[in-house]
Formats: sequence, C-alpha cells, structure tokens
Amino acid sequence: MSTRIAFLKGHGTENDFVIVPDPENAIALPPAAVAALCDRRAGIGGDGLLHVVRSAAHPEAKAMAAEAEWFMDYRNGDGSIAEMCGNGVRVFARYLERAGHVSAGDIAVATRGGVKTVHIAKEGDITVGMGRALFPAGGVTVSVGGRSWPARNVNMGNPHAVAFVDDLAHAGDLIAPPPYSPAAAYPDGVNVEFVVDRGPRHVALRVHERGAGETRSCGTGACAVAVAAARRDGADPALTGTPATYTVDVPGGTLVITERPDGEIEMTGPAVIVAEGVIETEWLENALG
Repeated sequence: MSTRIAFLKGHGTENDFVIVPDPENAIALPPAAVAALCDRRAGIGGDGLLHVVRSAAHPEAKAMAAEAEWFMDYRNGDGSIAEMCGNGVRVFARYLERAGHVSAGDIAVATRGGVKTVHIAKEGDITVGMGRALFPAGGVTVSVGGRSWPARNVNMGNPHAVAFVDDLAHAGDLIAPPPYSPAAAYPDGVNVEFVVDRGPRHVALRVHERGAGETRSCGTGACAVAVAAARRDGADPALTGTPATYTVDVPGGTLVITERPDGEIEMTGPAVIVAEGVIETEWLENALG
C-alpha cells in the first residue's frame, strides 16, 4: 500500500463519495478498506467510493480503453462492487476536470455498466448519457411494515424496483433493505425507490441503495423512476416519438431526466468537489486489523 494516499470528497445532489485517484491501479482497496473509509464516524464518510483508474490499467476495463481513458471503479459504502452510479459518474467527471485530465465538453467514462458519455458544461451542471433502460419480465412486489406495493422492475446497468406510493413516509426508515418478492428477481440485491407525484412530469423519491442504506440521491434510481413514470403515464418516447423529460426531486436536490425516442436516457445535475487531503496509512492499516 502506498505510503501516502490522496483522497477527495465530493457529492452529487448530496449523494457523497470518497474519491481515490489511482491512475495506475497501484492501491489495494479491499472491501474492508472501502468500508472503513466510507464510515461516517470513524472514517472519511461517504455513500460510496470512486476509485479513479486508467482503463488500460484495470483488468475489468482494459477492453474499454480504446473508447474511454478513465474507469470508474465504483464501490458501495459497505465495500461491495456496483455496476454503475449515476451521481458518481458526474462527480467522477468533475474530479477529472479539476485534476486537468479532461476539459469541459464531451468525455467518455468506462464503468462496469459500460462506457458512459458525459458532457461537462463550462459553467453549471453535468449531463450523463445513462444508456437505455431494460425492463426484465415478471412482476415484483416490495413491502414495508404491513404495506405492500407492486413495483416496476427496471435495470439501468444495476437493478431497481420502483414503487409508486401515496406518501414517502410509507417507505419507513429505509435502514434495512425493504423486502421484495419474488427473491429470484434480484439475486444480487436491488435498489428500491418509493415515489410520489409532485405535478405533471414531476416526481419525488426516497431510495434504499443496496450496500448503502437510504441515500440522499441515486442517479440511476432517478432514471429508473423517470422511465417507470413515463410508462405509467403513457409517455413512452418509443411510441410517442417525443422525448419525455421528468423532474425528479431527491432528498439532496433535483435531477432532470430525459428519455429520447431511441431509448437513450440523459441525466443532468450538479457535481461538487468539497475537500481534498491525505489518508493516514497507519489509521487505514489499523482499521483493517
């Protein structure tokens, strides 16, 4: 392990991340190390960790190196690996810009969910091409306390169960994963979104992210919610020929999601770098026991 490990802290609509720059993939980050760094009391604190690696230096990303120089090796706050994180991609891009690796404009970022196109505005928000939503077959039900709701099964590179409810308080504390059935629908767990309407093409959500608990925002979740709402509202762009744009309020802010007639989804929102520093390697070694 390096004697000095640089880190930054950033967030996108208050979905916050520890950022570890490591272009040559030289830093060992086992699950226990990630969990220690993301611990909000004994570590730096974060919903997840963005490990910044050149695609050519990472075995999972080498095949994408010709399309995208940089790989977002994303980890959940408990140290588990995730395919994709929409807010994380925006913060990842903001870091690359800050570090001088990229300039404002269009860039490509490799993720376990594929290569994502990102547009960094000269001022303001960042837009991410999130790809297409998939709708796995079969009904899903989610439950909290004595209530149950049908949920839309949406895959945005990672799995989501979207339930429309009358009141966001019905989601409970969202500390433990909400039960769902059938269990076979999500063999690796699922992100669960509870959604209410705020107005025409305007919704609000709360989310339990697998491996992190309730978070202040979830980018892929906002996309899943927008496409589920569009299908519910009869606004499927593939059928209408018209893009569908939804404003999605999350506890940490607002995201704007647009699905085009070709199925491609774009997410626009803020990304902020808050601080930077150095991880004490003695502390990290002690945390790993």
